[in-house]
Amino acid sequence: MAIRVAHVGTGNVGRLALTQLIEDARFELVAVCVSTPEKVGKDAGELAGTDTVTGILATGDLDDLIAAAPDCVVYCAMGDTRTAEAIGDCRQFLGAGIDVVGSAPVILQYPWHVIPGDYPDKLDAFAAEHGASLFVTGVDPGFANDLIPLAFASTCQRVESIRCTEIADYATYDGAEVMFDVMGFGKPMDEIPMLLQPGVLSIAWGTTLHQLAAGLGVTLDGITEHYEREPAPESFDIAAGHVPEGSVAAIRFEITGTVDGKPAVVVEHITRLRDDLRPDWARPAQDGGSYRVEIVGEPSYRVDICPTSRKGDHNHAAIVAAAGRIVNAIPTVVAAPPGIRTTLDLPLVTGKGTYSPAS
Repeated sequence: MAIRVAHVGTGNVGRLALTQLIEDARFELVAVCVSTPEKVGKDAGELAGTDTVTGILATGDLDDLIAAAPDCVVYCAMGDTRTAEAIGDCRQFLGAGIDVVGSAPVILQYPWHVIPGDYPDKLDAFAAEHGASLFVTGVDPGFANDLIPLAFASTCQRVESIRCTEIADYATYDGAEVMFDVMGFGKPMDEIPMLLQPGVLSIAWGTTLHQLAAGLGVTLDGITEHYEREPAPESFDIAAGHVPEGSVAAIRFEITGTVDGKPAVVVEHITRLRDDLRPDWARPAQDGGSYRVEIVGEPSYRVDICPTSRKGDHNHAAIVAAAGRIVNAIPTVVAAPPGIRTTLDLPLVTGKGTYSPAS
């Protein structure tokens, strides 16, 4: 019997997740919610960019999704600039006894030690009280920062450190709010964007660091942040808009979690808008971009993950992977005990149901 699923958000990740929900026989799409007024009333198939007419028309009201009585909600709304609102949305679904999987709010990926006080435990108890489960993966894509490193760490006799790196050219990433407002590309070098404000990196990737640490059975005693940026040598255009000469055109940042004062888990991002910028920074393993997991221990590993797609470039492929991780987790999350679920306590999601022979 198909799992009844409602969907929230039709941006870069949400649109691709919606496509799979429409095409995957494991799911029955029962409702779609959007935040853009112009999208209200449009068919889900049109919003997903497919030729399929589903008969499911988009609404702008989350209550309509609850009224549709789904087993699970896929939540892909913007969470970076509206974290509190996104948490409230997820809580609303959990309170109605509806499971939630999603890309946001990323702070709920592993909220312990990141959200102050006992709120994570209270939210966990709230979800359990209403018989609902919550699983948030993030869109790094999340699997490169938890599933892959922990899978390889499971083969080690000793682990000294884990580093997860995204190395990508974002020139083709069509997300102006994230690119300009959150990350600060195209902005003056003396302007500090939201992402690089003190403490924000530690919150945004703190869930990843603490989850990796928990997977290793240790507790972090501190988190440090570092970033550097490079200006554009001349003006140029990218998919998200215009980058003036002298404005931010490349960023490298890292967030380090320490144990006994020593680096234990690190997340690093190297993001260029042109391939020729900062050749001294790490290069991707394939043209455009890749993900890298490095484990120092016995044995040590360097694992390069090179996403590709028949329908787009490296950025598109990475978003497809993020969406796929979310949607493929639905059956496992629906079957899981209620509460906040993480990569550490969910059974391995294998991609069951996704096989399709080459045409």
